[in-house]
Amino acid sequence: MIMMEISGISKKFKKKTVLKDINLTVHEGSCVGILGGNGSGKSTLLSILAGVQKADNGSFLWEGADLFCNEKLRAQILGYVPQGNPLMEELTAWDNLRLWYEKKELQSQLETGVLAMLGISDFIKVPVRKMSGGMKKRLSIGCAVANHPRLLLLDEPSAALDFICKERIGNYLKDFKEQGGTILLATHDVQELALCDVWYILKDGVLVPYVYDGDVHHLVGKL
Repeated sequence: MIMMEISGISKKFKKKTVLKDINLTVHEGSCVGILGGNGSGKSTLLSILAGVQKADNGSFLWEGADLFCNEKLRAQILGYVPQGNPLMEELTAWDNLRLWYEKKELQSQLETGVLAMLGISDFIKVPVRKMSGGMKKRLSIGCAVANHPRLLLLDEPSAALDFICKERIGNYLKDFKEQGGTILLATHDVQELALCDVWYILKDGVLVPYVYDGDVHHLVGKL
């Protein structure tokens, strides 16, 4: 079942065209990998879909409704984890999560839910400024899924993380897909490529399909 359709998305910054007529169809319960070198426009595309930036042209349909024109619906169905750190540095993990969760729901999620799966209870009292990169990324994901989104936009979620953090994030994403969730994943990570059902390369502002067969050297030559 088709859940998401991106049509004709374009974006320019002054005279530089970053995205050229981006078109993409995504099916329910699938993970789409967006591959590309640094500066290829992956982060720009995800931030546009998340509502952080505006596209010059195009539409973003979810079950036929244009999320560019319906911010309320977009907030209900979408979770976004940017490449940078969106957290409040002086607050603890608990206090950051309380900005998104009711107390009872937060406690439940820490005991048996998604926050438990991400291992956030291990550093629940730690201020963000004292956290490792892996802790911050797991906490960012925990905040992003507070509204039980049906669509996740992830910008290099496991970049520069250790194997334990990557495994926790990977396990969560597998579980999210199994429950019918849909993922749009910008990545450079070989482990994350295995999570994807289909792959696209974004280069020179153009998005084209790519069949990843495990040959990393061939992929690198295409980027």
